[in-house]
Amino acid sequence: MNKEARKTATALAYLAPNFIGFVVFLAGPVVFSLVMSFTNWGMQKSVPFAWIGLENFTELLGDVNFWLYFLNTAYFMIGIPFAIAGSLILAIMLSQKLKGITVYRTLFYLPSITSGVALMILWKALYNPETGPINTMLNWFLNTVGLNHVIHAVFGTTVTPPAWLISTKSILGLDVDKIGMVWKQFGLGARDAIIYMGIWTGIGGGNMLLYLAALTNQPQELVEAAQIDGASRWAIFKNVTWPYLAPTTFFITIMSFIGGLQGGFEQARVMTGGGPAGTTMTMTYYIYTQAFDELQLGYASAVAWVLAVIILVVTLINWKFGNKEMYY
Repeated sequence: MNKEARKTATALAYLAPNFIGFVVFLAGPVVFSLVMSFTNWGMQKSVPFAWIGLENFTELLGDVNFWLYFLNTAYFMIGIPFAIAGSLILAIMLSQKLKGITVYRTLFYLPSITSGVALMILWKALYNPETGPINTMLNWFLNTVGLNHVIHAVFGTTVTPPAWLISTKSILGLDVDKIGMVWKQFGLGARDAIIYMGIWTGIGGGNMLLYLAALTNQPQELVEAAQIDGASRWAIFKNVTWPYLAPTTFFITIMSFIGGLQGGFEQARVMTGGGPAGTTMTMTYYIYTQAFDELQLGYASAVAWVLAVIILVVTLINWKFGNKEMYY
């Protein structure tokens, strides 16, 4: 074996563990799930295994639950723009040259390294309609301070704090059983509670760090030139800072949309179990329940592949329209 062959063999030996891991734990399961989506595999001896072609996909398109849970997933993504805007505002605040700013940066980022399950258990306690501090504070404002008296005098009614995680209501009044809006469902409920928690979690996390890194690397001569020309802070942000942040915003937006379509499993599993009445059941949690509760692996694989196609289409649309004039 000559020298070049030995180098190639050595390189392949170092790459082999990573390649094997990729094939066994990523590429293999992906291909296997695609194969399963064309079968009726249900892990039940009473139903013989069979190849059923596109039957899972046609059943899926007519499945009301699939569309309801897809709507839930899309509804949870309402909080994405607010989380991104909050991350940008916080990053601008933390980019200032102030004494002890490093301490503040650490404090704002600390919650993002806490276990997700621990945070969700904490928020579940905060949302408790009887003993949670959120409703306790709302009751204080409504009854002790007398806000309810004002509301009654103006509107002829009173307000009670939301039931949060045990309520099927939502800001958009989404129906529980079908796609649509009904008046009795307008309010605040489990969907909105998860959105508010997601906004709080997202503001001080990785997006803030990305914006902070971009702001730190912003050419100061551009800002100084604008200041010399007499530009206001808003004009500097609008015409200098914001265009410079366009690539970062583009990346954050794409990753947030992908994460939003793939997300919601932990929240549903830990906080609500998908309830009440399926209002917090997301696509990923639906895949999990179909595969491991209903044991319908073929159908769950079909749902997973439809979700993958949706994510691909959304990503391509974002890339198509969000990639224009991205560079400063």
